[in-house]
Amino acid sequence: MTHRRPQRLRAGVQASAWALVRMARLRAQAGMSTAEYAVGTIAACAFAGLLFKIVSSPEVRKMLSDLIGRALKIAG
Repeated sequence: MTHRRPQRLRAGVQASAWALVRMARLRAQAGMSTAEYAVGTIAACAFAGLLFKIVSSPEVRKMLSDLIGRALKIAG
């Protein structure tokens, strides 16, 4: 006579095994590789350079200066 596990218990063990497999797959892809870090860093530097160029332009400087002047006039 062979001992067999109840069907419910086998299904629970099987579901747990699949949950562990899914967790392992997610954990393996959780971080970025060195190449992805390099691309992300280059993109961030390019965005920072573009933002600096926009903010330091004469038009934007005048607009910010006027905005601060109006805010100080209202507050004072």
